[in-house]
Parts: sequence; C-alpha cells; structure tokens
Amino acid sequence: MGTDREWQISCRDIASRRRDMTVFVSQGHVVVTVPPGEAAVLTPLEVGRLRAALRDAVVNASGTPEN
Repeated sequence: MGTDREWQISCRDIASRRRDMTVFVSQGHVVVTVPPGEAAVLTPLEVGRLRAALRDAVVNASGTPEN
C-alpha cells in the first residue's frame, strides 16, 4: 500500500520471531492485520505505537466516505 493511511508496527510472534502488524483504512473502516496464524506479542513501546496508529487511522477513516 505505502500510503499515508497505512501504519506498520513491529512486534514478535509467540516464538519471539520479528513480525509486523499493519493498520490501514479501507472504505471508511480501520483494518488491523497481524502475523498469519500467530499471536502478536508487543512491548509497552510497541503498544504505544499501535495506539497511535489506531488513533491516526480513526481520524483518516472518519474523513473517508463509506461505499
């Protein structure tokens, strides 16, 4: 995607491998993707980044007309 409506948040899976979560806006909705088939394990700093990404996505989604 690579737009200003997409955010990447680093995390680790349950086996401590580096993974990414993605937050993006699609048709006025906030979408969160996590590592496939995995749990996302976040440090407090990563949780703060996820929170900020979700906040920004909500602001963007509220300005997007629904289809």
